[in-house]
Amino acid sequence: MTIPNMITIMRLLLVPAVVLAMLQARWDWAFAGFLVAGISDGIDGFIARRYRLFSRLGAYLDPMADKLLLVSVFVVMGFAGELPLWLVVTMVSRDGLIVCAVLLSSVMAQPVEMKPLFVSKVNTAVQIALAALVLGELAFSIHLDPLRPALILLSGVLTVASAAAYLVAWLRHMSGYGEGSQTSNTKSGNSNTDS
Repeated sequence: MTIPNMITIMRLLLVPAVVLAMLQARWDWAFAGFLVAGISDGIDGFIARRYRLFSRLGAYLDPMADKLLLVSVFVVMGFAGELPLWLVVTMVSRDGLIVCAVLLSSVMAQPVEMKPLFVSKVNTAVQIALAALVLGELAFSIHLDPLRPALILLSGVLTVASAAAYLVAWLRHMSGYGEGSQTSNTKSGNSNTDS
């Protein structure tokens, strides 16, 4: 097992520790765990690129660890009243729809690889910033009122935009117009329909 994979597994193991700290209102520990996870994500990415230690396992584990931590933190914050439930529901629904779309395309023998879009990367960065901000506020008993509402609104808009962008890409793929589906274009003929 490569070093980046070991670091990623450590990040996965941090998720329940961060969630438990949040549930016990130990915001200092939760913030520290979230910070360690973020730093370790950067370190394993650097090591993988620097020493070309890429692996198929790492390609799946790394985004899974990031998403699991982020979703878990958002859900607990939502139930703690620190984030609006509409934002948490929007975030979880978006991720659920993407997973369902990938599974459906596989079942229909038209597997699709959902590559991260630019809007999705920006959305993830804003969500990470929001989670870190809220945990930091709670850990250090500070209030950055103008910043939190702004990040909440921006995160909501980007989440919806990201979901819409993935939906369009998925519909194009399933209709035979997606990237790498030239063969399905010729086979489907005039059965393609615009959505």
